[in-house]
Amino acid sequence: MTAHKPGDPTTLKRLYGRSIGKPLRAHQTALVENLLPQIAVPAEGPVTAELLFGEDCPMHFEIGFGSGEHLADRADMLPNHGLIGAEPYLNGVAAALAHIDEQRLSNIRLHHGDALDVLARIPDGGLTMAYLLHPDPWPKARHAKRRMMNDGPVRMIADKLKPGGEFRFGTDHDIYLRHALMVMRRFTDEFEWIAENRESFEKRPSGWCETRYEHKARNTFGHEVWYFRFRRR
Repeated sequence: MTAHKPGDPTTLKRLYGRSIGKPLRAHQTALVENLLPQIAVPAEGPVTAELLFGEDCPMHFEIGFGSGEHLADRADMLPNHGLIGAEPYLNGVAAALAHIDEQRLSNIRLHHGDALDVLARIPDGGLTMAYLLHPDPWPKARHAKRRMMNDGPVRMIADKLKPGGEFRFGTDHDIYLRHALMVMRRFTDEFEWIAENRESFEKRPSGWCETRYEHKARNTFGHEVWYFRFRRR
C-alpha cells in the first residue's frame, strides 16, 4: 500500500460532517441491531472478496453511499459482484439496510464509519469499481482539505483499483466540480477520463441510477448534475 505523508488528507480524523440526524424508527433500529452486524465489514484485518463474500469476485466500493439507492441498484444489477459501502451517517446506514432487507441482497457489506478506514485495508489492485457520488462539498475554502476529492484519497483510490478498473464521480456543486477536476489533472498518469463530448459528463451514463438526492438537486433546486468516469491506466 502506498505510504502517505504527514498532513495528507487521508490522515485526517474525519472528512465528513454530522453522523446522525433524526431518531431512527423502530424497524430501522432493529435492522441496525440485527442485520448490520451480519453484513458489517470486519473492524480489523485485510478486506478482500474472499473474506467478505466467500469467493474471488469483482469487488466494488462506494464512498459515502447516502441512503443506499445506488449501492442497492448496482448490487441487484450485478449479483455475482461484491459491493462494499461506507457511510458515517447512521440514518443513511439504516436506509441502506432497508433496501438490502427488502430486496434480499446478499452481495453487499457495509461499514458505518469513515470510508478511508476500509479503503486502506483493501489490497492494492483489489477493486474493479469505486464510486464517489455527491460527496459533502465543504464549500468554504478553509475546509477544502476535508474534501474527499483531494490528492491523498484519490491516490489511495488509484492504488486500490486494478488496471482497467473504473472510478465514478458525480456532483451537483460547481465549486466542488472545479476543485475535483483540478485534482484529477494531477493524476493523468493514473487515470484516463472516459469522455467523448460534453454529453459524456452532462448525461447520466447507463447503469448509473438516479438517487433521491440527485433528483432533488435537479428538480427542486434546479442544479446541474455532472457525471465523470475515469479508467485506471
